[in-house]
Amino acid sequence: MTNGFFQLVHKDSGTYIRLVPPKDGGEVLSLDEVREYLDNRTILYDSGELRNAFLEPDQEKVVKISDETTFPRRESYSLWISSDKMTAVARFYAPSLGAKEMSAEEMLAELKTRDIKYGVCEENIRGFFKNKAYCQDIVVAQGKPYKPGVSARIEYMFPTQRKAKPALRDDGSVDFHKLNTICPCREGELLARLIPATYGEKGYNIYGAEQVPPPVKEERLRFGKNISVSEDYLTIYSKINGHVTFINGEVFVSNLLELENVDASTGDIDHNGSILVRGNVYSGYSVKATGDIEIKGVVEGARVTSDGNISIARGMNGMSKGVLTARGNIVSKFLENAEVSAEGYVSAEAILHSQVRAGTEVEVTGRKGFIIGGKVMATHKIAVKSLGSPMGGNTTVEVGVNPELKKLQAKLLYEMQETRKYIASVEPVIMAIVQKKQKNISVTDQQMKNVRQLAISRQIKKKELENIYRRLDELEDILEESKVPSVEISESVYAGTKICILDVSLVVKSNARYCKFIRSEGEVKMTAL
Repeated sequence: MTNGFFQLVHKDSGTYIRLVPPKDGGEVLSLDEVREYLDNRTILYDSGELRNAFLEPDQEKVVKISDETTFPRRESYSLWISSDKMTAVARFYAPSLGAKEMSAEEMLAELKTRDIKYGVCEENIRGFFKNKAYCQDIVVAQGKPYKPGVSARIEYMFPTQRKAKPALRDDGSVDFHKLNTICPCREGELLARLIPATYGEKGYNIYGAEQVPPPVKEERLRFGKNISVSEDYLTIYSKINGHVTFINGEVFVSNLLELENVDASTGDIDHNGSILVRGNVYSGYSVKATGDIEIKGVVEGARVTSDGNISIARGMNGMSKGVLTARGNIVSKFLENAEVSAEGYVSAEAILHSQVRAGTEVEVTGRKGFIIGGKVMATHKIAVKSLGSPMGGNTTVEVGVNPELKKLQAKLLYEMQETRKYIASVEPVIMAIVQKKQKNISVTDQQMKNVRQLAISRQIKKKELENIYRRLDELEDILEESKVPSVEISESVYAGTKICILDVSLVVKSNARYCKFIRSEGEVKMTAL
């Protein structure tokens, strides 16, 4: 298969052009390509005669295009470089009849003068000069694209996002009995698998410039007690029959402590694991767990603290002294006269005269679905059926970035910088001693003792730095999601309710229904839901 091509023919009577049709399915010669060739070389020609010559493209012909006689033109080429500088394509043109031809060495030398030095396709070039095919694209240089790597990832064999939001019944009420907060596991059960990162390979463009692949993210399995790890540190397994939880990027397995009630018969509870209370938690007592806490009955004026999630099937009347604190989520049928704080979300059917703070969102749904009195705060969103009371009373809701999160982010950034400085300062000292040992240079016992202590200290600091990176990633996710905070009312909001969004606030002047409050143009504005 050969493309159609052309060749100049010079005679005493003028300048002619020989047009050769394609063979075996090759491309037809383009009139525009011939014009560009002639124009670039300032060769005069009759446009009409040239155009007429292309009317029968399947016939070879020699056509006069000018009465002017010009000097013969040697074999030449045009060169196209891709925008990413990864490919160079040459298109060769036949010499005038009897004119000088190029050589492969001459073409290779010209590429070098253009600073094209990587991926030169010498075989293609020599192949052309051995078997010439004009007006045809020939790749003369091809860069090597970089090979992207793949970030490490962890496959968890259990649900890590256990959003224990209660299900709605057909009548609009909430089923707080079906929370499914417990994730049991058996001894020897596979809990997680690490898929290691694969590193990419550098590439080069035709000018020899490096093409560096994007960095990949490393991961490692993080876990607590009652978990065994494989020799290659790629899989973890449960050592016991128990309950698996996922808290702040770490996997925990613990035994589940089951109690009938928390009262005078039990005293305060502090358990390294998860707790299930089948009855009630009475006033004046405290329940603390490193895992989840599930309470089937009611909570009175007690203090309940969890490093995981808290769920209370029949609700809480805190009697103005009850406190709920969770690093995960809090789900309760109702919250009354209580102080509530969750790093995740808070879900309830009703909130009355309570101080509630959620790291992500607060949802008050179900048959009642109201917030009356007190102050309810969330970083991303508050969704409620009825907000405030027709009888008045102080009800305040607030959404937006928690200032404490910003302070924590600044503190972590400072700690990260100081930890990096420390690691950078001790590494030269350690390396100096290591190099002396490798060269059999005498090192004192005290110097070795000091360098061992520095190595241990460096390892501790590296682990601290990993924790700082993880905390910063978590904060960045929270701050990113909180850019458009809102308060959503699915039924009614009453006059006198105060709504704060980021740094601005609004006191609702009149009752409204089915609306949403957002921050726009420096003000709190109400829009349709």
